[in-house]
Amino acid sequence: MATENHITTSWKGDMLFETNSLTGQTFFINDSTPDSVHKPVTPKALMLSSLAGCSGLDVVSLANKMKLDLDAFRIETKASLTDEHPRIYDKVIVEYHFEGSNLNEEKLKRCVELSVEKYCGVMEMFRQFAAVDVKTVFHHKS
Repeated sequence: MATENHITTSWKGDMLFETNSLTGQTFFINDSTPDSVHKPVTPKALMLSSLAGCSGLDVVSLANKMKLDLDAFRIETKASLTDEHPRIYDKVIVEYHFEGSNLNEEKLKRCVELSVEKYCGVMEMFRQFAAVDVKTVFHHKS
């Protein structure tokens, strides 16, 4: 049987919506209108965060299983929107940045590859509508 995810998103007035996560936390979404009270995010930014978060969870899990040392890890996600409506992402660059003094580049590249090609469902969804370019960058510390 397929797994079902259920999210409730409620309009709060003007251009503000409140939504929940599957674990019960709530957050706000808007159209990029500044709102210092709710600190909302835009739907398209959430998509990029979801992409990075999904793949990042895979990479960290795999790195832990391989007992790899990491001092820091971040994912920079950059995307371009089409000019015509509906404006969608047509090109996405996902850069995996690893920092450390004892980085095993080969194994970390393998972690990224496994996430991108096998485990990250959000990555696969993005590939249905956008060209996705993946880069792995190492920052060695002395």
